[in-house]
Amino acid sequence: MAAAFEHTSTFSTSVNRQTMAPAGPSMVDQLPNINFGFDELRERMAKFTAKFDVYIEQGRKRVLEERNQFRMDVAELQEDQRMKKKDIEIAHVKTSTYQQSVEKEESEKQEMEAAIASLSAQRDHHLATRDSLREQIAQTQRDIDAKLAAQRAHAQQQEAQSRFNVPELDFWITNLCLKIEGAGRDDRLKFIYTHIDEKNWEREAWFELVTSARDYDVKHCRPKLERDAVERVLERVNESRELVVLLKGMRELFVEAMKS
Repeated sequence: MAAAFEHTSTFSTSVNRQTMAPAGPSMVDQLPNINFGFDELRERMAKFTAKFDVYIEQGRKRVLEERNQFRMDVAELQEDQRMKKKDIEIAHVKTSTYQQSVEKEESEKQEMEAAIASLSAQRDHHLATRDSLREQIAQTQRDIDAKLAAQRAHAQQQEAQSRFNVPELDFWITNLCLKIEGAGRDDRLKFIYTHIDEKNWEREAWFELVTSARDYDVKHCRPKLERDAVERVLERVNESRELVVLLKGMRELFVEAMKS
């Protein structure tokens, strides 16, 4: 631009000088050789265009790279968001599960506390019952000891009397046609009568006497007798404490049974 301006200024000065000069050769011949440097300009423009194209290409590549990177970043952010969302859902599920576990444990805790309270109440009741039973057992043992002492005293008295009653027992065995046998147990005696049935003097009638308790008791008899009648005989025997009352009373019952 400066060179062109310089050439223009020179041209204008030359023209002015020529107009003022006297007529001479042709003006065209006298014009200066003007060289604007188109080849240089063209070369410079080509270099600029090449640089510009390179710049544009690099910019395009950079834009593509940035766009691809942006897409990758967006995809990564979306993946991160998806993973975060999944993590949040998992956290919600774990929180819900934990809450349910806490509620279940709380319910089980309450049930266990109720069970413990119930067991404690049962234990206290059992302890009170145990103490009461111990007292009852102790009282029962005292009663048993007293009864055993009374039975031993009565047995000693009966043994003392039996030494004097042996001849009397033999008398009644003979007169009542009676014999005494064991009944297969230590606390029972079997009394067997004969000469009861007028049609068959050898026919036997018997009963088993239980001697384990203080009061006498008849468990079995043949022929079978009415229980009320037997109870009446036993009542008289236990009141009098005389065995002969039992022997005579049972024989009378057997005689009546044989007649009927």
